[in-house]
Amino acid sequence: MAHIIVVGNEKGGAGKSTVSMHISTALARLGHRVGTLDLDLRQRTMGRYTDNRSKFLASQNLDLPSPTYMELPEVDPAALQPGENAYDHRLSAAVAQLEQSSDFILIDCPGSHTRLSQVAHSLADTLVTPLNDSFVDFDLLAHVDASGDKIQGPSVYSEMVWNARQLRAQAGLQPIDWIVLRNRLGAQNMVNKMKMEKALERLAKRIGFRIAPGFNERVVFRELFPRGLTLLDLKDLGVKQLNISNVAARQELRDLIKSLNLPGVTVKF
Repeated sequence: MAHIIVVGNEKGGAGKSTVSMHISTALARLGHRVGTLDLDLRQRTMGRYTDNRSKFLASQNLDLPSPTYMELPEVDPAALQPGENAYDHRLSAAVAQLEQSSDFILIDCPGSHTRLSQVAHSLADTLVTPLNDSFVDFDLLAHVDASGDKIQGPSVYSEMVWNARQLRAQAGLQPIDWIVLRNRLGAQNMVNKMKMEKALERLAKRIGFRIAPGFNERVVFRELFPRGLTLLDLKDLGVKQLNISNVAARQELRDLIKSLNLPGVTVKF
């Protein structure tokens, strides 16, 4: 069976699609068969990325390893039983189809609470939650007191992950490996940065997730999107030497893939 990676966070602007693009393309470049789904049916950032990649590679007559993208199939409402949800069937059908030809299935969730996102979380073998280094974003995981030092209780997203874990346990499946990525870290050792680090470490022990480094804010991610490229593709386009920022971003991606500890994956870039 394919290993399912879900990239989820109910708050927008955390970098979910950027993380999804890079994980899926990195795994494809490492020789794995990767299928992808975008559950943000309106914005489709992940879907747009794969469209851009296909068109650009075709225009340049290039054949680079790439993830496969699939739209959710439509379901005939007449075929549904009373009380059945059409979105459940659409997601199940897509996963079942991708499993036939994929080592990994990556699901990019929207930045809001939807039925599709809720179901996807219960399917996750690995859950990746990008989180900006801010207590505004931390509030998605847990509530803290005014000092930022005391955790008062889990928040709505953590409760949804808990429910997803319960569903998997009832189905006899392996527990979700939950990884919180600290995205857009500042270069300076600010007080807020240190408080966030301590708060995340306390919460990780309390509700059970691993902490991993994500991406710093870099212009190159936005520049490459219209062509559907990542930093790993640049040498294939004739770029012989990366600048310092690009080298650092490549190392961040390497560290991210290693931290996921995915089965059968050896990082070679």
